[in-house]
Amino acid sequence: MEPNPERFPILSFVMARLHLNKPSIGDLPEAPSHDIEQPPPAAEELELVQRMPHLNHPDLISAMSSAISDVMHTRSILQTLGERPDHEAVDASRVRIAEIEAALSAQLEEIVRSPRPEDVDRLKWRAEEAEKEKECRAMAERERIAYKAVIQLDEMHDAYEKLLKDAEDRLVKMYGSAADTEKGSVKEDQQVNEEVIGILHEGSVKCLERVDLSSRQLRFLPEAFGRLRGLVSLDVSKNQLEVIPDAIAGLEQLEELRLSNNLLVSLPDTIGLLSNLKILDVSGNQLKALPDSISKCRSLVELDASYNEMTYLPTNIGYELVKLQKLWVHLNKLRSLPSSICEMQSLQVLDAHFNELRGLPYAIGRLWNLEILNVASNFADLQELPASIGDLLNLKELDVSNNQIHVLPDTFGRLDKLEKLNIDQNPLVIPPMDVVNMGVESVKDYMSKRWLEILLEEERKSMLEENPPQDGWLTRSASWLNNWVSGVSSSVSGYLGAGEKSYRDPRLDESL
Repeated sequence: MEPNPERFPILSFVMARLHLNKPSIGDLPEAPSHDIEQPPPAAEELELVQRMPHLNHPDLISAMSSAISDVMHTRSILQTLGERPDHEAVDASRVRIAEIEAALSAQLEEIVRSPRPEDVDRLKWRAEEAEKEKECRAMAERERIAYKAVIQLDEMHDAYEKLLKDAEDRLVKMYGSAADTEKGSVKEDQQVNEEVIGILHEGSVKCLERVDLSSRQLRFLPEAFGRLRGLVSLDVSKNQLEVIPDAIAGLEQLEELRLSNNLLVSLPDTIGLLSNLKILDVSGNQLKALPDSISKCRSLVELDASYNEMTYLPTNIGYELVKLQKLWVHLNKLRSLPSSICEMQSLQVLDAHFNELRGLPYAIGRLWNLEILNVASNFADLQELPASIGDLLNLKELDVSNNQIHVLPDTFGRLDKLEKLNIDQNPLVIPPMDVVNMGVESVKDYMSKRWLEILLEEERKSMLEENPPQDGWLTRSASWLNNWVSGVSSSVSGYLGAGEKSYRDPRLDESL
């Protein structure tokens, strides 16, 4: 909800100035009464003013403040409505609305097809049918309201993101005019790099398998690249690409695609047609999301989408990327991981540190092959781990540092293969810090004993429920010992009667 000073430097600067000078704004549009924007750190502000000295001019700030009144108004509304719902909740709402509408259609069809009883007047019957239809529609609308609200809130946040970009563009143009520059009239040089021309020509003559165009200052990739049908590896990382052409779908044999460190805001939907793709690196861009079609890249083994601006992952990403072994999504703005990620049975590495995760999917224990899990530095958002984490029996490395975890799950002691554990900077109560400071083995041992005590207590309660006490605590204790002590030849009743003379049939002493 807050304009990012790195993405919207001028907008953040102006909104901060508007907040600081609010009592004397005068003719500026009415600002919300609450805190609009905290000023950026002094170093960032100084650097921005040094680059753009005209920002110190009060008339320019005043004009810019008027130009962003729509941003302030929208931001005020969103602060009232609340945070953006996660992508999975939005998808679930759309599915539910579709189900409600399908059910309504079936009900209306049933009403239309129902025959009129012979003893009922035609006009009266039509009135009754109309009333039934009205009730069905009203009931369906009542069911839809909550789900529509979720979708509308998501759409408002999405519109706000676009509004921020438009506002930043307006302010850039205003500053350009005030500084008498020609920033708005500079045309981008789109002359195709000679090396690119040479590669395309070579590809038309023979089959190319590998192309490396990294660090070439490329601003765009020609559509003609889609004709290199035999290409297996394409590296265009560390350039200035803003768009990947849809024609990339023509690279039917492509197994490795590296697009890192560019200026990409989105990926083409056609990327889902790369059915042989095994490695995809889109890290270090400005991606807001991965396209839903990424789930169709069923051969993917490695996916690196770190260092972007994603707030969610596609809802169904885990149901189809069943071969994925390594997933890096750190340094994004993810608020949750979709539950489908628990279906990635081949996943070995999951790195989601430095996000805004509020928890992990409950069924994460289904990732039986997971060896490395990093969910560090989600700070105040991540407060607990699910109990199913104890099912990650192949887990070797776990980093949950810099969160707000108070208690490790009782099942934690089952992680027999865990070798590296980082739980620093958490307000841990269980296990105690003196145990944590002794290392991972001490933590595992402590949690194992705790787990055993819990199991024994549950067993004791279960036995008491099945066999209510009859003769007091002595009989109850004997019954419990009879189930747990091995190598005892006498029955529990024999032990209890040891002080009395036991009866022995004299016939047992007779010789045969």
